[in-house]
Amino acid sequence: MTETRAAVASGGAAGTGSGMDGPSYIRTIEWNMMNKTKFFPLSMLSSFSVRCCLFPLTVIKTQLQVQHKSDVYKGMVDCAMKIYRSEGVPGLYRGFWISSVQIVSGVFYISTYEGVRHVLNDLGAGHRVKALVGGGCASLVGQTIIVPFDVISQHAMVLGMSAHAGAKGDINPLGIKSWPGRSRFNISMDIGREIMRRDGLRGFYRGYTASLMAYVPNSAMWWAFYHLYQDELCRICPIWVSHLFIQCVAGSLGGFTTTILTNPLDIVRARLQVHRLDSMSVAFRELWHEEKLNCFFKGLSARLVQSAAFSFSIILGYETIKRIAVDEQYKHQIRW
Repeated sequence: MTETRAAVASGGAAGTGSGMDGPSYIRTIEWNMMNKTKFFPLSMLSSFSVRCCLFPLTVIKTQLQVQHKSDVYKGMVDCAMKIYRSEGVPGLYRGFWISSVQIVSGVFYISTYEGVRHVLNDLGAGHRVKALVGGGCASLVGQTIIVPFDVISQHAMVLGMSAHAGAKGDINPLGIKSWPGRSRFNISMDIGREIMRRDGLRGFYRGYTASLMAYVPNSAMWWAFYHLYQDELCRICPIWVSHLFIQCVAGSLGGFTTTILTNPLDIVRARLQVHRLDSMSVAFRELWHEEKLNCFFKGLSARLVQSAAFSFSIILGYETIKRIAVDEQYKHQIRW
């Protein structure tokens, strides 16, 4: 990960972009260049803020994915309106607090990503290879920590579908009761106890393999595409265009690309965890039987909006904080 001043000046991942004139600058702020005591607290604050603002998109995406065909919702807007009319704003934040544990897993995620990049840099790997492998390893660690909380969170998210579904399918397989005035904490505890009663500890890792198959490639490709798009945008954009803006756009484009490629895997993961299916093959067969080729597009609009918004916001926070936390010796080579 250690980038020398010579590498910075040469125009590689941490140097000036081709086609951009002017003094050399650091394109990628590496792990060893930052003050970690500044980076970690600010990173967690940024992650929590982004999740607060964009979590309703996660709820909408999940409910669209687990419904049978289009029995409950006709699309993203219809889903959002029905949830808001029946439950108000709190309905769009079902499962938020239990899902917020991802802020902690995010620390392990980014530490793993940057640590793997550091090791690969010492081995002489290119910056896109570092991004690909680092992103995959980071997701492996992150998913191992977050899956149990994700399982509980997704069950909480779909409880509100009962009011909209009527007799159209079982969208509350655990039979958890949710009535007005009951705290979300108590509901989450009930979900956790019911999972433990039915399946034991292994129930909290239901869909773990599917999560790895969906998110490890997604994370690996996202970071690789992020650097690819960043390099290309730096090459074609004039020097006056903000480098931070280029990075945010590159993140959004990376999110679009990986979402389209991995959408069916994410649906299978969600259904395994919510519908309590026995295996990925069963989930795939059920999804194909219901949707045929539409399985590639089910919930895709909501997931594209969610992915683009999250990617833009996360990169905006992440790269801004890296600039704030960078050591003084590198500040003169940082371009906003």
